[in-house]
Amino acid sequence: MPPIPAPVLHAAPPPWRAIPSVTLMTDHSAPDHDSLRGRVARFVDRRAVQNFILGVILFNAIVLGLETSATVMDRAGPLILALDTICLGIFVVELALKLFARGRRFFRNGWNIFDFVIVAISLAPAAQGLSVLRALRILRLLRVVSVAPSLRRVVEGLVNALPGMGSVFLLMGMLFYIGAVMATKLFGDAFPDWFGTLGRSGYTLFQIMTLESWSMGIVRPVMEAYPYAWMFFVPFIVVTTFAVVNLLVGLIVNSMQDAHHAESNEKTDSYRDEVLARLTEIETLLKSGGTDSKPPGRG
Repeated sequence: MPPIPAPVLHAAPPPWRAIPSVTLMTDHSAPDHDSLRGRVARFVDRRAVQNFILGVILFNAIVLGLETSATVMDRAGPLILALDTICLGIFVVELALKLFARGRRFFRNGWNIFDFVIVAISLAPAAQGLSVLRALRILRLLRVVSVAPSLRRVVEGLVNALPGMGSVFLLMGMLFYIGAVMATKLFGDAFPDWFGTLGRSGYTLFQIMTLESWSMGIVRPVMEAYPYAWMFFVPFIVVTTFAVVNLLVGLIVNSMQDAHHAESNEKTDSYRDEVLARLTEIETLLKSGGTDSKPPGRG
């Protein structure tokens, strides 16, 4: 009886050859990334396109500044206006592409709404009472905030600090009201221009808080008539200028740090999710490859 030949086992390909390339999904990718909207979204989100828009914003700010010069407008007025129109056209095209690519999701981002409002103001006709809106075209420069991530963090930190700043402003308002009432009653008769009414006293105390000519301009003349007036003004300066204002600055700094940490955590979580998704796909491919490479059974 002839010997039975042993079955030939085909070696499975190495894992690095069996695993196809895996494309990582980013936050800007969409389920229909192969569609026209997906391609447009990837185009407007490119770093090169963002840098180009940033350059146009800065260039447009220079052009708007040149429009305020009568000499420049006399020499190159039509060219300046044409350049301004071209810049505005680029902004309109950019927003149109974003609206087409993102649809309703465009208005879910506050920075997109900000850009939309700025460009809409720039499109207002320069006629009758709307000429003031045309003067607001320089607000296009604020679009730098929406393009530059570092500036976005500053603004987001400032906005997040508003609740805490409200409490500080309330405290400062109470201190100013108390100080204005006291100053009006103490110094109003001798110095009516500075402390004659509650409003004048509040304005004078605000000037003192900013340390603008507070000593030689206000406090020393008052001390000539009221030698002990320093007992009112010095504590007021210490409390408002060195305590409350520094507290306000501290709130803003802490809020900016929190915004930076939140952005770092978001990037870390996104990277972790991408890594986990890639590992899951690799594990699935390894299991499927191992199943296909099993040797056939004997009949």
